[in-house]
Amino acid sequence: MTELLEQAIAQLKALSTDKQDAIATLILEEIEDERRWDESFARSPDLLAKLAAEAMVEYRAGKTQELDPDIL
Repeated sequence: MTELLEQAIAQLKALSTDKQDAIATLILEEIEDERRWDESFARSPDLLAKLAAEAMVEYRAGKTQELDPDIL
């Protein structure tokens, strides 16, 4: 366990059980999300490469536009 995680857990111990459970739920959900992403990418590396190649073709053909996060 890293030192930073040990510090976080030490602080969590001082919280109420409700808050501890809420934070534990968030952590477990994040870990599960990461597992699912890893699994998805592992199953489809060829598809991801194909999509990336298609995106580059569109970019080189001038069919893309720069993303403006202010208008999302």
